[in-house]
Amino acid sequence: MATSLLQPPSSSSTMTFSSSSSSLFTGSSHAAALRTLGFVDIDNSRARILAPCSVKCDMSESSNFPNGKPIIPVLNERTLPKFLESARAETAVSRNSNRLKLFSGTANPVLSQEIARYMGLELGQISIKRFADGEIYVQLQESVRGCNVYLIQPTCPPANENLMELKIMIDACRRASAKNITAVIPYFGYARADRKTQGRESIAAKLVANLITKAGADRVLACDLHSGQSMGYFDIPVDHVHCQPVILDYLASKTISSSDLVVVSPDVGGVARARAFAKKLSDAPLAIVDKRRHGHNVAEVMNLIGDVKGKVAVMVDDMIDTAGTIAKGAALLHEEGAREVYACCTHAVFSPPAIERLSSGLFQEVIITNTIPVTEKNYFPQLTILTVANLLGETIWRIHDDSSVSSIFQ
Repeated sequence: MATSLLQPPSSSSTMTFSSSSSSLFTGSSHAAALRTLGFVDIDNSRARILAPCSVKCDMSESSNFPNGKPIIPVLNERTLPKFLESARAETAVSRNSNRLKLFSGTANPVLSQEIARYMGLELGQISIKRFADGEIYVQLQESVRGCNVYLIQPTCPPANENLMELKIMIDACRRASAKNITAVIPYFGYARADRKTQGRESIAAKLVANLITKAGADRVLACDLHSGQSMGYFDIPVDHVHCQPVILDYLASKTISSSDLVVVSPDVGGVARARAFAKKLSDAPLAIVDKRRHGHNVAEVMNLIGDVKGKVAVMVDDMIDTAGTIAKGAALLHEEGAREVYACCTHAVFSPPAIERLSSGLFQEVIITNTIPVTEKNYFPQLTILTVANLLGETIWRIHDDSSVSSIFQ
């Protein structure tokens, strides 16, 4: 997949898509097309982001990709999602790249490349190897003395491998006399173990926060933490980026009738997230799936709070792991008379049997972001992937310039 992401189109640096779909978002002719919004124009030294209003999904081209190969638009405009444009325009940010270094781990190199190209920078040279017994070896191939270093590494599966790799990268930068080290963690693993719900449980989120801090990180940049309290587990500053605007921007580019739309929280704990999402979608009504969880990765849906009959339901969550919660919630929504069900989440963990559940026909479309890389074997016809590279790149610029990050989302 990495190779295809970096290949420019043969005739133009811009792909334009049009849609004749009658469905709310992408229509029934979604077929086997996987779309990733926002990619790299390698012909330009400064990467640019496609203006949201000009991105339309052309399902007529899906027949060219019968095996689920992705249609890949390129970047041709340096803008943030539409929901964030006004906030960005109000604050000038210096793009001085002096003493700024970006390095990528092995967990999500494609996203790291996108971030670097959005920022108009090159990824730093770093050697990451494995010894025969699995031990990780890291060596920086260039000087970082006195630099502000940003290490891009989600702790996605294999979580322990990627977490250890991040800590060793941090240690290498600290010992190479980097001035400041920021761990850019698009997906923060172990965040679900953020409290004690039963006796003799660990709070692994706090432990991992301590490990990253002790390794030498000065700051953390994370996307959509499972719960807000996880920020308090770090004894260093945490910049928490919300990726909802990227998904909202995609939905807003479609023909949405607010009278037909209802936003659904798959559990009570996600009500605040769903309410904020609904407010952006013309203050759409809200419904809540009440569930009873009997164990980790096991959920039983009991009832629905709210009305979804004859409506298009958009389920919003921070992550999809085994898809048990969201699949059972979707089945309940169909039982209650929902016309179509869409799933939206930031982190696509996709542990088995998630793909079988998501592609079983319960969902019209499953919309995710690329905080976690999705392997080609996990593509399925209803899947849509949106990039968060522009959002993370802009945030890194603001951190480097000592500018406000929260103002992006206000």
